[in-house]
Amino acid sequence: MSDISESEAKALLVELEELERDERRLSASRRKLHERIDNGFPNEFTLRQERQVSDERRALHRQIDALRARLLSSGLDLRRTA
Repeated sequence: MSDISESEAKALLVELEELERDERRLSASRRKLHERIDNGFPNEFTLRQERQVSDERRALHRQIDALRARLLSSGLDLRRTA
């Protein structure tokens, strides 16, 4: 690793996992909202809620992408093994 210490890298990986978990939760909420909208139940509240969840999800994606880029630029291999 070049510009971050091992302990910082571990902390960043924990942060990445938390952000990814939040993204999965938001994506599940967004899917449910889309199901309601697609099944003929769109109303102003549901549409507003979907926009809010989508905005939050996009913001999380930007954070995740920036964190991944930082980790990759430091030489960390982000491939996960099962």
